[in-house]
Amino acid sequence: MASRLNPYISFSGEAKQAMEFYKEVFGGELSLNTFGAFGSEAPPGFADKIMHSSLQTTGGFTLMAADTPPGMEHKPGNNISVSLSGDDMGELRGYWEKLSTGGAVSVPLEKQMWGDVFGMCTDKFGITWMVNVSEQ
Repeated sequence: MASRLNPYISFSGEAKQAMEFYKEVFGGELSLNTFGAFGSEAPPGFADKIMHSSLQTTGGFTLMAADTPPGMEHKPGNNISVSLSGDDMGELRGYWEKLSTGGAVSVPLEKQMWGDVFGMCTDKFGITWMVNVSEQ
């Protein structure tokens, strides 16, 4: 198997809701594993929180996430964005519409000076997405 690079997002208690949302956006197969699935090893109050989740889409995307466990700092920031790019305007615009609904648009999805259609938004879970549709 070839090496892969996948986004892995940390949440503060809402990983399940976020990953279910991303499944609605991208489709695919979602796997959710809670801390409680491992019995007595679950931190107190964390039995139903997500220890690891993975969304595998038919389009070849993999997105992973977990809830930050007690004892580890959850420190959201603006130092990373998830980028979606390609040349299928319909597909990428569909992702954009779903991701930006309930969130905040910082750059509208429109033609840019470099010729591509680009937009940037922060979804309702605080994750920043960049969508770029290449000029064909």
